[in-house]
Amino acid sequence: MVGAGTSGLTLAVLLQRQGHDVTLFERAAQPRTQGCGILLMSRGLVALDQAGLGRIVDELVAAAQPVRRFCFRNLRGDPISSEPANQNSSRRPSLLIRRSVILSRLWSAFDATAFCGGATLETVDVQQPRAGSGDRPRVEATFNDGRHWCGDLLIGADGIHSALAAVVAPERRHHYLGDRVWRGLVQDDQFCCQGDFIVYARGRGIYANIFDLGHDEQGKDWTHWGFFCEEPYPATAALRRQRLAEPPPPAEVGKLPTDVQALFAATPATSLVCNYSFDIDCLPRLTLGPLALIGDAAHAMSSSQARGMCTGLEDAGVLAASIAARPGDPLAALAAYDRERRPVVHDSQRRSRQISERTGRRRSVAQPAVGPAWTPDSGGRGQRTGDGR
Repeated sequence: MVGAGTSGLTLAVLLQRQGHDVTLFERAAQPRTQGCGILLMSRGLVALDQAGLGRIVDELVAAAQPVRRFCFRNLRGDPISSEPANQNSSRRPSLLIRRSVILSRLWSAFDATAFCGGATLETVDVQQPRAGSGDRPRVEATFNDGRHWCGDLLIGADGIHSALAAVVAPERRHHYLGDRVWRGLVQDDQFCCQGDFIVYARGRGIYANIFDLGHDEQGKDWTHWGFFCEEPYPATAALRRQRLAEPPPPAEVGKLPTDVQALFAATPATSLVCNYSFDIDCLPRLTLGPLALIGDAAHAMSSSQARGMCTGLEDAGVLAASIAARPGDPLAALAAYDRERRPVVHDSQRRSRQISERTGRRRSVAQPAVGPAWTPDSGGRGQRTGDGR
């Protein structure tokens, strides 16, 4: 496995439980447990339940705030509408939750002796067996720190800038959605509470969102906010790095009500993350022989439907089940995963992009799709300011 985010870590846990020899490579030196907030839809919890991780789901529900109401306001703060969340009492609730909670619960279920941190994938080589030998292909991978790995399957869960995706689907394209986006996590028990998700709309689209994360183990209440600033994608890597290190533009933040401005100002710099919003075009394949992609590596999409993490968790469950159903035939397992998941994730990608482009994204600010020469090293990756994610 390459990539220890939620989808990669979930799959690693499931495969370890099946008895497979799993090695989990991650670019970060230590297991990642940082993160701001997320709306985790019910379907993501259902995917974990169906994969046999019900105990973890119980822990997530206990540590999170069920979303109860969506409130829409204009930039003056005047209410536009208020809608109760569509929670089904017979299913798991949709949750407002810190990413750190999800990651920490998954890490607790993972055998950490299989973790290799500080490792960035550099080369991949698939060794084909001799004709008639009956042997399976073998995958060899090398990493930037000199480590070498060889095995039956290599799974890329390494995000929107996946190194393995360039091998599986070299025609992969990044598509700029038109926004520089800030996300913050701030200790607050006044602005929103009781599971509120507040949206500040500009025209047809989102200008900012703020939602209640409930309280942590120490009883402190937390609030997540996101701020979306439409602008052209900077032409150079140096300018992108500069822009991603900046706080939200005061002139743009000043269009929001004063209580929102105060909430932003109270957020520590170490709890901020800034990046540019991208999705990817639908891939013609999610697998290639003994190589496979899951999560954002396979189908990065806009946040317009809150489907990204849920879809990655579903990928992990489907791929683990496919491998379990075909013992001794990993290539058939990956091929079955591709057949089942590709139409599903393509539908989610198309819907998310359509909604994103329909709700206020000015196409005049966006660049054309960026081709395969656009790599993480070119400076386009969202960079952290502090430890937010």
